[in-house]
Amino acid sequence: MQSLYQWDFNGKQNERIPDIVESNLQEFAPDFDDKGFAVALIDSIVAKAADIDKLIAAFAPDWPIEQITNVDRNILRIGVYELKFSEAIPSKVAINEAIELAKTFGGESSGRFVNGVLGAIYKDMVAKNEIKEIDKIEHPPKNAAPPVEGAVPSAEPEKPVPPAQG
Repeated sequence: MQSLYQWDFNGKQNERIPDIVESNLQEFAPDFDDKGFAVALIDSIVAKAADIDKLIAAFAPDWPIEQITNVDRNILRIGVYELKFSEAIPSKVAINEAIELAKTFGGESSGRFVNGVLGAIYKDMVAKNEIKEIDKIEHPPKNAAPPVEGAVPSAEPEKPVPPAQG
């Protein structure tokens, strides 16, 4: 997000992107090896920036793209890219991560704004049957116990057993 923010703030100079990313990685995470993930993500977002910005404008019609804060605009760009164009990232993960970024780095209402825009895009995707393959795979809840091999699911949920009196 920091690198996209700088890119946008400095007039969207694409030739500077590798330098911006490298500088941010050196400053904020010098020992972190992301295997090129940040560069690939930013390159992909920048390559699709016009399409992404059109989607943002369509789903936030009361907010011209230039009037959205730089932080919110670039969080939305990440979220829209991951939601619409990345087959590897589940839609709900993309939305949740963008909301968390907005709550952390944006203004007081940024989380709600990002949620509203990305939620509307997702609902449109569902209505048009544009669901990504990864979203069609059923994912267990985060806190669910792993399945037991050979176990047959019960038709009725188990009732909790009260603790023993002692």
